[in-house]
Amino acid sequence: MSLLRLICLFTLSFVQPLWAAPSFSLDYNADCFRKDGERFRFISGSIHYSRIPRVYWKDRLLKMYMAGLNTIQTYIPWNYHEESPGMYNFSGDRDVEYFLKLAQDIGLLVILRPGPYICAEWEMGGLPAWLLSKKDIVLRSSDPDYVAAVDNWMGKLLPMMQPYLYQNGGPIITVQVENEYGSYFACDYNYMRHLTKLFRSHLGEDVVLFTTDGAGLNYLKCGAIQGLYATVDFGPGSNITAAFGAQRHAEPHGPLVNSEFYTGWLDHWGSQHSVVSPDLVAKSLNQQLAMGANVNMYMFIGGTNVGYWNGANSPYSAQPTSYDYDAPLTEAGDLTEKYFAIREVIKMYRKIPEGPVPPSTPKYAYGAVTMKKLQTVVDALEILSFSGPVKSTHPQTFIDLNQAYGYVLYRTTLPVDCSEPTPLVVPSEWGS
Repeated sequence: MSLLRLICLFTLSFVQPLWAAPSFSLDYNADCFRKDGERFRFISGSIHYSRIPRVYWKDRLLKMYMAGLNTIQTYIPWNYHEESPGMYNFSGDRDVEYFLKLAQDIGLLVILRPGPYICAEWEMGGLPAWLLSKKDIVLRSSDPDYVAAVDNWMGKLLPMMQPYLYQNGGPIITVQVENEYGSYFACDYNYMRHLTKLFRSHLGEDVVLFTTDGAGLNYLKCGAIQGLYATVDFGPGSNITAAFGAQRHAEPHGPLVNSEFYTGWLDHWGSQHSVVSPDLVAKSLNQQLAMGANVNMYMFIGGTNVGYWNGANSPYSAQPTSYDYDAPLTEAGDLTEKYFAIREVIKMYRKIPEGPVPPSTPKYAYGAVTMKKLQTVVDALEILSFSGPVKSTHPQTFIDLNQAYGYVLYRTTLPVDCSEPTPLVVPSEWGS
């Protein structure tokens, strides 16, 4: 063998690791994640592209990056992209691919939570209203009608996400399956097994798939399943040792992960705005990071529930338009005391990017706006309902009317003249 050939072979073997494909994996022996073979710990924050206009995405992501985060977490609401069966919308404010590219360009990795159910205080947890056209459908279960719809949606979405996996040169390091399923009554292991196979079939065997549940054994009982790495969520008032102890019950080895560390809390109509102390958040974050835990802050910026996208709790208690969440960045993207308190904690564990933090979003003083009355809704019915009224023998639901959001005006003509107040009785088969 010639000397030149020996030199070439030696050089090739020496530089080959530099050309190795990107990798992201779980290390159960060292209780950590591995990114390209090296120990890795994410310090992440939640941002929902669906709650922020596209024009502001870059500003919010830059502020998250300058806070010291190396990762962001986001949900994909199914009903935001498929409002009608088979009619998909990934343009404008719904261009999730552009959002992922933007995050990567800024230097942020991504934790993806595509559902199919996401909760997130979002309308129907991200599930499309048209699913309910099947009268007896059991959502979030192995009900054949529900599973068929999920398969179709994931068959559209996941192949779109596959090129953005870290292994393929993209920013996505982990993907969540379902969402806090241990809190749901169904406890359908066959459903979770089906989702696991479905995600693997579209995303491959190398991607890290995980679940998130409350930090209690009662939640993990139905939420954790073999083949998906179990993580927990809890806020700054929780017992950290006990919370991660619950995760260790499901995952004796592997990285500690708090997938939702609550920096604030959601609001309800008629209640005071929820506020959580910056000092309390910073103290708990420091304690978790000191343990070597991976932490995602939910939310880092909340945003706005535009239109009818706000969710509600049961018994019915609606979230308002604002999803400010008392997060480190306000609904308008403004910097807060909590933002800088968190930034100081992160400085203790990783190098903060150099340079100035982008300023709070400029505001414009619009002044007083004079409103001019044009018509009442009743006066404008012929314009608003150009196709005319729907006639039926009994009141129809929104689902009967194929209407997911908005308002319905019900009218009837009484069969007899009722000059005195008269009770109306709805037959039981029509619902209550």
